[in-house]
Amino acid sequence: MNRHHSAPRNLPRAQLLAERAFATLERFLHIEAVSGIVLLAAAAIALIWANSAFSHGYHALWHTPLSFGLGSHQFVQPLHFWINDALMTIFFLVIGMEIRREIHEGALSDFKQAALPLAAAVGGVAVPALIYLAFNTEAGRRDGWAVPTATDIAFAVGVLALLGRSIPGNVRIFLLALAIIDDIIAVLIIAFFYSGGLDYSGFLVAGLGILAVLGLQRIGAGSAYAYVIPGAVVWVGLLMTGAHPTLAGVVLGLMTPVVSRRMRERPVDMVSRVAGDLAGYDAAADALPGSLAQPLRQLRLAQREVLPPVVRVQAALHPWVAYTIMPLFALANAGVSLDGIDLSAGGSQWVMAGVAIALIVGKPAGVIGTSWLMVRLGWCRLPPGVTWGGIALIGLLAGVGFTMSIFIAMLAFAGNGNLLGAAKLGVLLGSLATALLGLAWGTVYARRLRARARLDDSTRGPALS
Repeated sequence: MNRHHSAPRNLPRAQLLAERAFATLERFLHIEAVSGIVLLAAAAIALIWANSAFSHGYHALWHTPLSFGLGSHQFVQPLHFWINDALMTIFFLVIGMEIRREIHEGALSDFKQAALPLAAAVGGVAVPALIYLAFNTEAGRRDGWAVPTATDIAFAVGVLALLGRSIPGNVRIFLLALAIIDDIIAVLIIAFFYSGGLDYSGFLVAGLGILAVLGLQRIGAGSAYAYVIPGAVVWVGLLMTGAHPTLAGVVLGLMTPVVSRRMRERPVDMVSRVAGDLAGYDAAADALPGSLAQPLRQLRLAQREVLPPVVRVQAALHPWVAYTIMPLFALANAGVSLDGIDLSAGGSQWVMAGVAIALIVGKPAGVIGTSWLMVRLGWCRLPPGVTWGGIALIGLLAGVGFTMSIFIAMLAFAGNGNLLGAAKLGVLLGSLATALLGLAWGTVYARRLRARARLDDSTRGPALS
């Protein structure tokens, strides 16, 4: 068998420039601060559009019907539904996978550390609800007690991304865990307090989808495409229950394997072996080109299994989530129209004040206070690298309620447009204030961390020299 070693080829200048451009773009797309800026820009566009002379077009766009069907069976929903309930499931899938990785080998792998975000989330729900009720004791207005209890994951993570990589990774993981738990609590609140109840037959459908996922994992199905249909069944089942179908993403993300599937040969060894076989291939002297099909198939399989599924799928979905799904979500939901709100009628000013103050004061107080109490009692401990300054930052960013809060407000005040407008205004003001406070404190916190790191480097330097 002849072995050929070809010299490196000189590529055309245009191809070289294109390769450099794509490499730069790929690095740019993985900078989280950039995705945060894109997200906040989309929210600003939505706010301006919804309060401009073209506001009718803004609302009409999201109410455009979009249907999927087979034969006579059609499922028709507005564009707003497909963004919030379908596309955002992919976002929650990525979040679920991040939490899964941390539970397996990260900051949430220890029970005491995992319990802290759970306790903080519960405190971050209870304290804002109590503050709101202190401002709104009358019937009708009391229905909005759950409006300031939710954390908007997309916006909170986007604001945190603006602070760059100076913030410890475990602060982000803590915020993600808290926000996920917070969102689950919010969905349970909606199901039990703002709906006619759950349709339990949907859980049977979702259960069948989960069993299908487990079955595919059991037989060693490694391709992500094999799980699309079972995942869709889980989504449909949760939709049937009346719960938020995006929770399907969390369920599937938590089920994603954190280790590569078992193979007869280590993936790295298989790559090396097949690459060696291909290097010695001579198209003129060896078998027909069709004989390459099997080694190439083995090579693709080995390349896929080098990384565990939870890492591989998350990396593939990240650019789509950060630069398509999250900005679309912001554009579709941040357009709060401020027209027609009369704060002097029916206690509307107290609804607005209760929501805003609960988000600005109640959320941070609940998260920070509960975390301090749990650590003080010895029931939990702070994750590695997370100080109380980081917990304060998490508490402030947890006050960015925005979309889920607006959604709950629409359920709580469905029959009273004025109270609904006041609640939306309170959400807007409270979320904006906590986002700005979070950015301000995060900047100070990051500067302190950098100064401490420089001091540690300077003190270690002379000792090592």
